Amino acid sequence: MAKICQVSGKKGNKARHIRHRHSGPWKFRAPRKNRVQYPNLQTVTIQTPHGKVRLVVSTKVMKSPEFVAVASGAKPIPKAWLVKPTYE
Repeated sequence: MAKICQVSGKKGNKARHIRHRHSGPWKFRAPRKNRVQYPNLQTVTIQTPHGKVRLVVSTKVMKSPEFVAVASGAKPIPKAWLVKPTYE
């Protein structure tokens, strides 16, 4: 499963892990490693007239008024949300 939000398209952010050793000679310099910061993704099941739909959504999007309206049934689910995300 891709670690991408189906609603907003949020995906991992490239970052660096730096352990701070503030002093010392060159051979004891702080190591720097590449890493990825992933969004907080949750699986949400939404009831629709045609059945249940399972979405992978970031928690930031779950708080938005548009998503709350869709989850409560006030608005229909947009077709773009139903497409499984890929990295291409």
